[in-house]
This record gives sequence, structure tokens and C-alpha cells, in this order.
Amino acid sequence: MKLFLFNIVLALIWTAVTATFSFGNFLIGLVLAYGVLLLVSPALDDSRYTRRVWKSITLFFYFIKELFVSSVRVAIDVLRPGFKMKSGVVDIPLDVKTDLEITVLANMISLTPGTLSLEVSEDKKDLYIHAMYIDEGVEELRASIKSGMERRILEITR
Repeated sequence: MKLFLFNIVLALIWTAVTATFSFGNFLIGLVLAYGVLLLVSPALDDSRYTRRVWKSITLFFYFIKELFVSSVRVAIDVLRPGFKMKSGVVDIPLDVKTDLEITVLANMISLTPGTLSLEVSEDKKDLYIHAMYIDEGVEELRASIKSGMERRILEITR
């Protein structure tokens, strides 16, 4: 948290020094300040912040890739004559534990076309989802969610 505030302060200093008070210039300052913190983090003995920012960026691009791939798959299936999908409800055992982690995972699943989060079990150990495509099997679907989205969320939050 301390490095995050330091990153914002450095970005504000950048904005003041350049005398261009715009959101774009502030974002440039954030990127430059992150670069500075990346360089000095070994001296500060705290690389957790820089690692989390990097993991957040990789999660964002992974989600964009999944969004694109699943959108194309659904669009092709809608445009193709015939009914090719095999849908069903699948329970995903959760490694994420906090409400924030579960919410982020459930929302990412729901935002991806072809999947929808239905419910979290009362003990928060299972997430029930509806998937349009269970062609490769239930275990493969579980493994792709756990090794994809869930693992990346855990890398950021823990």
C-alpha cells in the first residue's frame, strides 16, 4: 500500500513538473513512476507491489484473450446452421477464499460469452456455472477455469 501511494505521489509530481494537468499526462506519470519503483524495488526489499501490478496487467490481457476467443466461438455457433453446443451446469471447486476473490472470479466467468456464474455454495467451496460448451468434458472445463482465471486471481491477491 505504501508503494502504491508513492506511485501516485510520483505521478502527481510528474504532472506538476510538466505543467500539463490532464488525465493522460497523469497516466504517463503513473507508468513512469511504476518504472522507477520497479528499478528501486530491490533496494526497498518490497517487490510485492510491482509483481502484483504486473500480474494484474497479465490477468487483464488474459481476460481480453478469453473474451475474444469465446465471443468468436459463440458467434460461429450462432451463425452456423444446426445445433452444435453441449451445455450444462458444472460445479467448480474453489481455491479462492475471500469474498473479493470469489466475486472477481464469478464476474469474469459471467462476462465471458458462453459461461454464466449461477451460485456459490454456502460454505464458499464450490461455484456453480452454466457453460454452453462442455464438448471436451467437465474435468477439462474445470481445469481450464482453475488454471486460467482462478490461478491468475490468486497470484494477485495472495
